[in-house]
Amino acid sequence: MPIDTLSAGKLSHGLRGELCVPGDKSISHRVAILAGLAKGKTSVTNFLCSEDCLHTVTAMRQLGAMVEPEPNPHSFSITGVDMHPEAPQGEIDCGNSGTGMRLLAGVLAALPFKSQLTGDESLCSRPMGRIIKPLELMGAQIAACGTKPGCAPLKIVGRKLHGISYSLPVASAQVKSALLLASMFAKEPLTVYQPALTRDHTERLFAHFGIPCTTCDNGLSVRTEGAAFPQARSIDIPGDFSSAAFWMVAACVVPGSDLILRRVGLNPTRTALLHVLRRMGANIEIIDKQTSYEPYGDIVVRSAVLHGTELEKEEIPNLIDEIPILAIAAVLAEGKTIIRHAAELRVKESDRIRTVVTNLRAIGGKVEEFDDGMIITGSAPLTGCELDSFGDHRIAMSFLISALCSEGTTTLRRCENINTSYPNFAEHLQQLTQ
Repeated sequence: MPIDTLSAGKLSHGLRGELCVPGDKSISHRVAILAGLAKGKTSVTNFLCSEDCLHTVTAMRQLGAMVEPEPNPHSFSITGVDMHPEAPQGEIDCGNSGTGMRLLAGVLAALPFKSQLTGDESLCSRPMGRIIKPLELMGAQIAACGTKPGCAPLKIVGRKLHGISYSLPVASAQVKSALLLASMFAKEPLTVYQPALTRDHTERLFAHFGIPCTTCDNGLSVRTEGAAFPQARSIDIPGDFSSAAFWMVAACVVPGSDLILRRVGLNPTRTALLHVLRRMGANIEIIDKQTSYEPYGDIVVRSAVLHGTELEKEEIPNLIDEIPILAIAAVLAEGKTIIRHAAELRVKESDRIRTVVTNLRAIGGKVEEFDDGMIITGSAPLTGCELDSFGDHRIAMSFLISALCSEGTTTLRRCENINTSYPNFAEHLQQLTQ
């Protein structure tokens, strides 16, 4: 049920106990699509039943996949269409999910019918040209019909696609994945070159579903062999590292904390925050690490005194979603934290440079804004107040974490957006702070 506002205040005790965060959002989107295209029935457990991911499940239903029972609570099966999707009745609504829209565009571009992808106001203001250009090079016909140039709704006329060699101008797992999904319907090979490592969930899931895919150059180039036929295979989704990040930072900064986060995904293309926090002085330990198609394990976090750091340019692509919560760690750390080369933050669910800076200043933080990032000077006393989430789930959750170390009460408005990625965040917040 949507929650309009959430409030939290300074804790007089540490965060203790253990927590299981929801299933990985990025993996859940990809599993819904690949299982929906596969031959046979895929049993899925620990799927993230957030608004974003459920929109992708609904999209695959519109393309003919069977889902039973309803995907709640988190376990269900998908019977795929054996690479023969049917034309959807009506437009496909991706809600607030840029991942869902970009990945589905890769699939729809290759199918022999017309389709349209749309979403909410926020999604229809985010750039889609980054996927349209390379998909058009593969032979796709896509028109961006939004009020802003290059934005959704996307009208797609499916066509036969061919393989290409494409160098990503900016490191993006979503663009890479859209091309990899499109390549499943092409006859020729596809090679994608990346300027920096990005999330490799799609490559790992291709292997899981039996789709040929090879990586070279330390993961910087990815190649598929053309027409592919995924086979259904049961899958269990690990906890979302980006969701665990909120509690990792909370346990770092709230004195007396000793918290265990169970069965969290530890894909090395996702864990840059772990390394940055340790560099800042965090007391974090990984125990019971295991590997299936993805590595996962338990994360033990104990409170520590943090100090500022400078993010390296190469860290940014695999840290981009965690920068709002990292900013909370930075404002509570000693010294300066420098975050640059992160202009991608400007085109997320909100302009996350502007919204982070605005809310940090509102609670008493010292921060300097740049076109591509910010410099945060920590250790200033923080005071709770009423803040806007700006329609962005990660902004809402990050500043609720800041409340745990701020005098007074912090209230976030428009918190219903949290349901796009972490539906039980309010429950977990109450569990750890009561």
